Amino acid sequence: MFFKPKYKQLTDEQLVKRMIKGDTKSFDELYHRYYEKLYYYFYRMLGQQTGLAADYTQDLFVKLIEKAITFDINRKFSTWIYTIANNMCKNAYRAKQYQKIVLSVEEDWEAYAALLEVEIENTVELSAFQQDLLVAIEGLKPKHKVCFVLRYQQGFTIKEISEIEQVPAGTIKSRIYYALQQLAKELMIYNPNKK
Repeated sequence: MFFKPKYKQLTDEQLVKRMIKGDTKSFDELYHRYYEKLYYYFYRMLGQQTGLAADYTQDLFVKLIEKAITFDINRKFSTWIYTIANNMCKNAYRAKQYQKIVLSVEEDWEAYAALLEVEIENTVELSAFQQDLLVAIEGLKPKHKVCFVLRYQQGFTIKEISEIEQVPAGTIKSRIYYALQQLAKELMIYNPNKK
């Protein structure tokens, strides 16, 4: 007796292989796994516009159907799909100059404070820090913003960001270092003891 695979137990890469062979349930599972993550990526990268984020997410899944055959199963699927998403954002930047990065209210603000070595003593200061951090992120160059979002909001490794951005890992480390230095400098008011 033939048993159907439990799609939730398959890896992303196995699902793509099945999808290429015409298995629509594999596509459905990938859509379920990635829709929300990619929607919020586009939402943050394209100026917090819900309609635009939804359109880009749908377009990305159309591209997934069209380009699935080009997927190298030796690569990690998440890196590949974010590479496509990142390229879509770059094209949007060129066409419309969307460059506003938005942090959500659910962000771990204390983690950002620790990352930037600043001290937040009360909720009033935390609120001011949130606003100042958003402004500081907006002041970053687009290539530094992208690396910051992918690393600290999407949780990608340096190696994965390197694949997504299609530049060497050393370049990614440099961009992240620059972003953190710039943010720390902009937010020095929260750490007056550091010079």
